[in-house]
Amino acid sequence: MNRTVSASLAGVASGALTLGVASLAAAVVSPLSDPLLALGGAFVDATPRWLKDAAVQLFGTNDKRALTVGTVLVVAALAALAGVLAERWWALGAGLVVVLGGVAAVAAATRPDAGALAPLPSLLGAGAGLVALRLLLNRLDTSDAPTTPDPADEPTALPPAAGRRTFLLAAGAVTVVGVVGAVGGRVLGASRRAVDAARDALRLPTPTRTVSVPAGAGAALDGTAVGGLDPWVTPNADFYRIDTALAVPQVDPAAWSLRVHGLVEREVTLTFDELLADDLVEAWVTLACVSNEVGGDLVGNARWLGLPLRTLLARAVPRDGADMVLSTSADGFTASTPLEVLTDDRDALLAVGMNGEPLPFVHGFPVRMVVPGLYGYVSATKWVVDLEVTRFADATAYWTDRGWSPRGPVKTQSRIEVPRAGASVDAGRVVVAGTSWAQHRGVVGVEVRVDDGPWHQATLAADGGIDTWRQWAYAWDAEPGRHTLQVRAADPDGPQTGKVTGTVPDGATGYDTVTVDVS
Repeated sequence: MNRTVSASLAGVASGALTLGVASLAAAVVSPLSDPLLALGGAFVDATPRWLKDAAVQLFGTNDKRALTVGTVLVVAALAALAGVLAERWWALGAGLVVVLGGVAAVAAATRPDAGALAPLPSLLGAGAGLVALRLLLNRLDTSDAPTTPDPADEPTALPPAAGRRTFLLAAGAVTVVGVVGAVGGRVLGASRRAVDAARDALRLPTPTRTVSVPAGAGAALDGTAVGGLDPWVTPNADFYRIDTALAVPQVDPAAWSLRVHGLVEREVTLTFDELLADDLVEAWVTLACVSNEVGGDLVGNARWLGLPLRTLLARAVPRDGADMVLSTSADGFTASTPLEVLTDDRDALLAVGMNGEPLPFVHGFPVRMVVPGLYGYVSATKWVVDLEVTRFADATAYWTDRGWSPRGPVKTQSRIEVPRAGASVDAGRVVVAGTSWAQHRGVVGVEVRVDDGPWHQATLAADGGIDTWRQWAYAWDAEPGRHTLQVRAADPDGPQTGKVTGTVPDGATGYDTVTVDVS
């Protein structure tokens, strides 16, 4: 086997052990001090808005999985390079390992929730990796010993074939130990079992106001339901997830509390038990991500249970001049929400329930914010632990620091779900249907047009309230050929704009357009 290839394998095996040891150490120190998570989090924080938007469009809700895979591949490549360098110049290769360990240690130490020992897992992992690399390279030297030793020498050298096998077995064993350590560290570090038990044992209180699915919420034509549409209520498992957390925070509800402070007359602290004992209400609210392209699926509708934020803020009594609430999550994410939308009559909630069950972990268990009419990046803080009443002039938030608009009102949008783009349909009556949304304004009309022709009114499904999306359907007399369908929704201020803009800095605009073939 080529020496360079062998040295790179030694580097990769040592890198695996580095990550495994670091993961086990992070299980003791803090799961979020794991170098992969720390480096990934630092990368997310430093990501320019155009790259973040491109990642969401390319990978959708799998963006975090793609980032983790990418991070592992980069670490593997650097580990292989360290092995090659160390085989030729030990000090240079070892120096690269030390630098990588130092970078990971700094990334862990600078995370918002980092403790004093946060750098330790990365440093311990780098130390273990150095030892493994030295031993494997020594084994590599043995495997390259001369075939016929001098009879006068002690016969300690192995034949080349046996030496290579020994080296490969050693490298494989180190890699396996590293992988097992990494997996074991994640399992041991997950406080999830205790939090899982707490969530399983949680019984949501009876709300003081309940809601149910409106009769006729699904699109229909001539009394017949339209098939193929996304359901009016988005199942929890299908609800989109876009956030900055590579590792889902595991927050014990028994230890959770929320602090309301800043420009207020009195500071308020709320525990989870106090929250559950309060006057909770249910509300249908459609949430949307600012990264949702026209016609995209980063939007969902759910039945939320929570305490109206206006009730909580009224207890704190915001001072004159305050115009923003800076919310902070357990992992350090922040969002800037206009104070006025948290204190008016909309159902802005401190939510504990989603579709009749406690919040799923990925959607913010135990407590998150739900605010109708605003994109999630300025309002839907998950795992929320802090509300600071302040001013837009005095504070900024995570995504606004990266060039996104500070206020983020949701734009009126509509999408075609039936037929799908590229579909082939028979000539004659074809049902065109989909969903529209204009949170906290309400959808009052939907129109469809074919091949840039005149707009035609679609039939609206029942209205579930101004904070929810609304389904629609249109009967199209389709003629053979290839045709382009477009849709637009209207809110009380008029139809949505057809001007095409991207998602940055405050949401995409334009008409959803699909092409179908009619035969």
